[in-house]
Amino acid sequence: MSSWSEWWSLSAAPAPPVAVELAAHRISAAGLETRAGVPTVVAHASEPLQPGALVAGLSGENLRDRAAIAGALGRVLDKVGRPRRIGLIVPDPVAKVSLVRFAQVPSDPHDLEQVIRWQVRKSAPFPIESAQVSYFAGERTTEGQEFVVSLARREVIREYEDLCDAAGTQAGIVDLSTFNVVNSVLASGPATGDWLLVNVAADYASMAILRGEHLIFFRTRGAEAEETLGDLGHQTAMYYADRLGGTGFGRVLLSGSSAAGDGQITDMEQIRRLLDQRVGVTVETVDGRAGASLTDRISASPALLDTLAPLVGLLRRGQAA
Repeated sequence: MSSWSEWWSLSAAPAPPVAVELAAHRISAAGLETRAGVPTVVAHASEPLQPGALVAGLSGENLRDRAAIAGALGRVLDKVGRPRRIGLIVPDPVAKVSLVRFAQVPSDPHDLEQVIRWQVRKSAPFPIESAQVSYFAGERTTEGQEFVVSLARREVIREYEDLCDAAGTQAGIVDLSTFNVVNSVLASGPATGDWLLVNVAADYASMAILRGEHLIFFRTRGAEAEETLGDLGHQTAMYYADRLGGTGFGRVLLSGSSAAGDGQITDMEQIRRLLDQRVGVTVETVDGRAGASLTDRISASPALLDTLAPLVGLLRRGQAA
């Protein structure tokens, strides 16, 4: 199983002992150990944030109330053992995700990066010179090799990294929330056929279509958008059928709906019904316990399972079930 993109990572570093997610409504963390050969969540913590403290976006200041966020991060880190190094998960709206295809791929990694930067600069919402660029190989077809490319402003990512540095921990990996929910699903077992993931947060919703383990579609919708989550699901299904040669989803998975706030549908069953109607496949809930067990003292509420999904995904990235 291939590992998903390691943004701005310490390339030779081992997997971090703890994953931390910074989201608009909370900061959460989890630690993983292998016990009797089974990956096990041994520690977790979560602290709420007031609305407006963290406003994720491609530009501008994301950490609006830095003191409140720093305080919450410190309390979370205290509860998971004050790790010196972490994997950091940031909200999807921090980056623009694109898929690009090349008929011929340069063999030299430096040349490949330059070609990718040239390809995405035309659609970048800011100067490519100020961008942090990450990419990983996607699906290979008769038309060429696809790459999944993520662009973020370097100064925005530095905000998040500096926050961690000030808390006494280093973000060795920085990655997107939905990417790591995908990693959590992939860690639970081999992925076959076409499947759809819907990841709902307090301030956005993302949809990802995968063909096996390869991402073939990605879209993020902000909470302020006029279209409903059901509309987004319908549009995604139509694009899948018309442009991606889709013949039907084998699975549709939902994650994060317990975290939905103002601007999102808050009733999980209502979300399920909408997706059932618009996509035509019964919706399952992402359950990180398929990729990592919980200790007996951890009670698995729906809210906790939503919280753990991206955290387990980062901690188990690239690992077979």
